[in-house]
Amino acid sequence: MPTADHDVAGDLVVTRDVVLPAASLQWRFSRAGGPGGQGVNTTDSRVELSVDLRQVPLRDAVRERLLDRLAPRLHDGVLTVVAADDRAQRRNRRAARDRLAALLRDALAPDPPSRRPTAPSRSARRRRLESKRRQGAVKALRRRPTGE
Repeated sequence: MPTADHDVAGDLVVTRDVVLPAASLQWRFSRAGGPGGQGVNTTDSRVELSVDLRQVPLRDAVRERLLDRLAPRLHDGVLTVVAADDRAQRRNRRAARDRLAALLRDALAPDPPSRRPTAPSRSARRRRLESKRRQGAVKALRRRPTGE
């Protein structure tokens, strides 16, 4: 039977090949802002989860890809996610782990195939010109008649 903290305390599985050890994850807790009732000033429910991508044991190609794709979000090579959506710290910890895994998964995803430029087909050009002619005829009918 897993412990209560099992879903927030173990290694972070990003993909089948990329797993961040629990020791490389740094947690910080603070008081979340906003409404919260009686416990708002007593519980440290806001969660910050950080990982130093330069220090994590990863293959060099994976590390370079993560550092390159996540560069705007990194501060000295450290990626940080914050979760303060819930009043319970455990749920915020789970949310932070999920967000970090999703960010890393997206950064590791292959680039989409590049678009192959194509020209409009002959029938598409014909339909476009017919539509323009019809629209021009409608507008011509809206004009003031000439005084002949």
